[in-house]
This record gives sequence, structure tokens and C-alpha cells, in this order.
Amino acid sequence: MEISPADAGPLGIGDGDLVRVESPRGHLRAPATAFRDAAATHGGEPDVVRICERLAGQCDEHVRALRPFVERYAGDTSDEPGRPRSSLFSGARDGGLGLLRDPHGLCLMAADCDICWALIGQAAQGARDEPLLETAGRDEDEAAVRLLWLRTRMKQAAPQTLVVSTG
Repeated sequence: MEISPADAGPLGIGDGDLVRVESPRGHLRAPATAFRDAAATHGGEPDVVRICERLAGQCDEHVRALRPFVERYAGDTSDEPGRPRSSLFSGARDGGLGLLRDPHGLCLMAADCDICWALIGQAAQGARDEPLLETAGRDEDEAAVRLLWLRTRMKQAAPQTLVVSTG
């Protein structure tokens, strides 16, 4: 998210600070922010930290890659609000159960992104926009890798978390 320094200063927002965008219809958590939240919360798990930070960087790059296409195809905007991400990932949780629930929430967000990339790819194909098609294909592939890692991490955490929790 970008905010002008003139607007950020009076709100006490500094460069790199995490913010929550909220309206009466819901709030938004960007995938990159969600991955960074998980990395920060699970600092005792080096693989989670390292991979979540890498995946957050990919999400940031996807936003940058889409920017020229958004500007090119900007037109009438819909009154429909964006889906609140809070229903998919409401924030990182501590402890063993968090190591299972957080990848689950992130997986839901990643699946949503994967579907969006597929739709963007179809639109690019219909518009015969080769650069957008290439961007969508590359980023859809990265989304599939995110899903694979998240599912694997859940499978890894499930036995210990669920057996220890019930035993």
C-alpha cells in the first residue's frame, strides 16, 4: 500500500509500517502483509520465516507487474467492494495451533490469488495482450508453488499439533 508522506505523517504512519485499510463494508489484508505477519509471529520456525518473507516479496512483485496493465485497462470502476480478506486470513496466531491455522488461512488467500491469475490470463488471451498473458502465466505458476508449500506445511504441522493438542 502506498500513502503520501503528507497523509501518513499526521496519522503516525512511517515507512514500512503495517496498516489496516478499513471501511464500513470490511477490511483488507493484502497477501504480502499476511505472509509478513505469519513470518513475524512464527520467528521460532526458521523455514516459516524465510519462506513467508520470500512469498511476500513475490506478492509485492506481482503488484508491481500488474500496475501498468491496471493503468492501461482502467475504465469504469464497479461499485462492488473488494472482498474482505479478513474472512480468509484474520491475522497470525501464536503457538502450535497457529502453525496449522495460519498456513490454512494463507492457503485460502493463495487459492483466491491463483483463481484471479487464471481469470486475468483468460482476459489477456481474449484481449490478445501477450505481455499481460506472460505476466499472468508466470505469476499463476508462482501462486501454484505458494499453494504447494502451504499445503505441505499444513501436512507437516498437523500430526504433532493435533495429537499433542488432544493427548
